[in-house]
Amino acid sequence: MAAAVDAGVTRIVTVGTDGASCRAALATAEDFPQVYAAIGRHPNSATGFDDADLAELEALAAHERCVAIGETGLDYYRDHAPREDQKRAFLAQIELARRVGKPLVIHTRAADDDTLALLDEHAGGVAVILHCFSMAARVEECLAHDGWWFSFAGNATYPSAGDLRTAALRIPAGRLLVETDAPYLSPQPMRGRPNQPAHVVATAQADFMRMITGQHALEHLHRKQCAEREVVKAPVMRELTNDGTAVPNNPELRGRWNSVQIVYAEPQRTEFAGEPDQRGNKIRK
Repeated sequence: MAAAVDAGVTRIVTVGTDGASCRAALATAEDFPQVYAAIGRHPNSATGFDDADLAELEALAAHERCVAIGETGLDYYRDHAPREDQKRAFLAQIELARRVGKPLVIHTRAADDDTLALLDEHAGGVAVILHCFSMAARVEECLAHDGWWFSFAGNATYPSAGDLRTAALRIPAGRLLVETDAPYLSPQPMRGRPNQPAHVVATAQADFMRMITGQHALEHLHRKQCAEREVVKAPVMRELTNDGTAVPNNPELRGRWNSVQIVYAEPQRTEFAGEPDQRGNKIRK
């Protein structure tokens, strides 16, 4: 916790995955004012999920330090729990999130089709957080849901994760989150060591994240200035390497990376002259 404070991390959500870990998460949230809890039954712990398990989750979710329901979802990669049990727990937690008015944190692995189908059918009106987002090929489908947020962990900084970085660049900054998934998925600079909340800063400061937040700031400025009819967009090309850093300008070095081209808009002042035309538009010089 001290390391997180030193790194500038001021809010932490710790996640419960079964009854015992949910109670431990709430106890930690009671002990530290900067810590909150997510209460849920992870799909790998969903074996035998029944009404009593749901009642336990609902009682824990009523705690004032609980801010979200989950992780919940489907995991066909490990299959630690029968798929029907996973689905039953998932649907129950969607409805729990609706009743208590808290966001739903989604875990999905090797189960994208079923996870998205169940969310499409049952999670209307529920705020959804796609934890440790991995569905790069489905990002446009997910973006179609205004109430869904996208959370990226340290694995998005790995050299092999170019598809995740490309997907991240499609996401508006206002719907983008970063996380640790501690103790797993330490970002590239800390890879090989257990993850911890302080390390989330390394993911947030990765070049591809800077590109997204920079684009958001530029677009905000563009909208503001266009409202005053003073600017137009001028596309600017930027490139990232496949490890998320900027492509070097040196031609001899550029060939070492499989780069991803990024296009974003930079405001460029345009002068106007004369009286407005018949439609009220000012005439450019």
